[in-house]
Amino acid sequence: MGLLTNLRDSISRVTDGLFAADEPKRIGIYGPPNAGKTTLANRIARDWTGDAVGPESHIPHETRRARRKENVEIERNGRSVTIDIVDTPGVTTKVDYKEFLDHDMEKDDAVRRSREATEGVAEAMHWLREDVDGVIYVLDATTDPFTQVNTMLIGIIESQDLPALILANKTDLPGADVKQIANAFPQHETIPLSALEGDNMDEVYTKIAEYFG
Repeated sequence: MGLLTNLRDSISRVTDGLFAADEPKRIGIYGPPNAGKTTLANRIARDWTGDAVGPESHIPHETRRARRKENVEIERNGRSVTIDIVDTPGVTTKVDYKEFLDHDMEKDDAVRRSREATEGVAEAMHWLREDVDGVIYVLDATTDPFTQVNTMLIGIIESQDLPALILANKTDLPGADVKQIANAFPQHETIPLSALEGDNMDEVYTKIAEYFG
């Protein structure tokens, strides 16, 4: 009886492993606010499914809850990977309602938005520690990447042993400097792109298939 039970358990574990291997990889799109995470998520989703993930805005913290687009199949150079895109809220150490007042918001709306954004940061951190299989880390190539948040998040990603692809976004803007991002995190490959214009997305898709396939 014990032998049959052990055999059944062994077969169950193998079967579970086979089915798990076919499940989509949950890939979290992370980075600071206004780096272009949702623009990238929408670009990927539209290119491969025809649908968007969520609204885009120049106002910080437009994404205040994680949004998920499931079963996005990407094929490149003989490689194929099916992923669930998890577009996460921008991570920051402080959300001040006053920054929303600069965008002509009423105070009550600004306070509500800042509260939701703070909750979104906590949700993003939960996803990172518990629920993603890999990370696409998006940085604005026009800004200095040497920040406490970026250093902390990259450290957490590495401590979780998650595959990570760093993207230097907004290369269509004056002042974009991809090299400063590559120098900030030399242990990771950095890919330049403009998610808004679609520049260099072929290479991005090649790397997604390579990193997460």
